[in-house]
Amino acid sequence: MTPTLSPTTFEPLTAYDRCDRCGAQGRVRVLLLSGSDLVFCGHHAREYDAKLRDLGVEIIVDETATVS
Repeated sequence: MTPTLSPTTFEPLTAYDRCDRCGAQGRVRVLLLSGSDLVFCGHHAREYDAKLRDLGVEIIVDETATVS
């Protein structure tokens, strides 16, 4: 029997999820190739978007559209 890995699931971001760069409320969670995750506010998510995509990260939660 071949073991299968189930995809990692993440809950929606809450007010307790803070940007790993500045501490503001997190709006985007990305999954790194190592399996760890980072949370960014909308500002830093936009600032690092191109670099993160070049690194091959997976954006798993993006709540920037919910901000008015």
